[in-house]
Amino acid sequence: MTTVVENACVLTMDADRREIASGSVVFDGNRITDVIDGKVDPAVADGAEIVDGRGCVLTPGLVNTHHHLYQWLTRGLAADHTLFEWLTTLYPVWAGIDENAVNVAATGALGWLALSGCTTSTDHHYVFPKEGGDMLAAEIIAAQTVGLRFHPTRGSMDLSEKDGGLPPDSVVETIDQIMSASADAIDRWHDPGPDAMVKIALAPCSPFSVTADLLRASAELARERRVRLHTHLAETEDESAYTADRFGCTPIEYMETVGWLGPDVWFAHGIHFDDHAITTLATSGTSVAHCPSSNGRLGAGTARTRDLLAAGVPVGLGVDGAASNESSRILEEAHQAVLIARATGGPTALTTRQALEMATLGGARALGRQDSIGSIEAGKLADMVLWRRDGLGHAGIADPVAALVLGAAPPVERLWVNGKTVVRAGELTTIDAEATAAEVAAAHDVLIAKAG
Repeated sequence: MTTVVENACVLTMDADRREIASGSVVFDGNRITDVIDGKVDPAVADGAEIVDGRGCVLTPGLVNTHHHLYQWLTRGLAADHTLFEWLTTLYPVWAGIDENAVNVAATGALGWLALSGCTTSTDHHYVFPKEGGDMLAAEIIAAQTVGLRFHPTRGSMDLSEKDGGLPPDSVVETIDQIMSASADAIDRWHDPGPDAMVKIALAPCSPFSVTADLLRASAELARERRVRLHTHLAETEDESAYTADRFGCTPIEYMETVGWLGPDVWFAHGIHFDDHAITTLATSGTSVAHCPSSNGRLGAGTARTRDLLAAGVPVGLGVDGAASNESSRILEEAHQAVLIARATGGPTALTTRQALEMATLGGARALGRQDSIGSIEAGKLADMVLWRRDGLGHAGIADPVAALVLGAAPPVERLWVNGKTVVRAGELTTIDAEATAAEVAAAHDVLIAKAG
């Protein structure tokens, strides 16, 4: 069916970064067919669904480049801890997750992302208790139910407490188990096509919870099967001290030795990168998922976003796990990215338009999807958000980008993923939000009881 969105302010994020004060966007099925300054031809509108965008801003769907969906059940815990204290407190709780808990958590977290304008999300799932069941399938089914485009990663850990790592023995695996499960995940779920709703990546957890052998093996498998690579990197000063002590180098130098640089790699956080690291990222085409709210929540530091962008590093935004960012809204990450960059780098350190680009096209680049999502252009997938800006919260803000990035969280009038409506007038059309909230609360209680 053809759909026409008309009378909207359209922020295209196309090559010219066109901003159309009152435009129309036409999509047929899952593809955008036209972007028009003004009204569509009446012949095109005949028989189409007409969506009046008067008082609204139409943007590309927001892209979340880093998350831990299972953590939706443990929000609010360890609220005043350092990262390592937070991890050691929560790992025993997370050791109790199973496929039902992950499905409930993912459904709630992805539903919330949709309600706040996100159309594509990643997930970094690396906790696999031995009796937990098929947790990767559980979250993919959740994404299919909610209706979001999904890039889950088959995460892993092979260093437990007995090996000098942080996680308990019950949630780590052997390299052989990890490689077998990773290959199976690609075989079962990965769609290499341009319209894909599910793409798999491989994602060992972090330099301090995995071995160099696992990193090398994961990189080899990923490149053999043409999927992407993801991990946490340079998130804390403790991590920098760890790689210096264990390997005699910086985190980025360590990752280079194990084959983890290139346009098929994106790192989460990237806070403690020096000038050499930023240059290395830029020349190799490696991307960064910037997670400003989580970085602040855990006191991990301030990423050098301005320097990364100036060097040409692709930068997207991530909400990170809900246990370190209870808000979990990508537009809030754009807001925080601007404030934090300016607080440390001055009033011109990051513009509102750069922040919105990170939330859309920047995220698409980090995931290797810039040819299909991230902007509103003919031929791209119909992943878009129609935001209301005619209410009290935005009245009098003439600049639509300032309204979105600096203003109050705007209501979502419509959200389309692959041309299908997932949110209408601020309500999810695919799941019952109230019932899901009750399921999340019950699953939280069960998980906490398991932990004793």
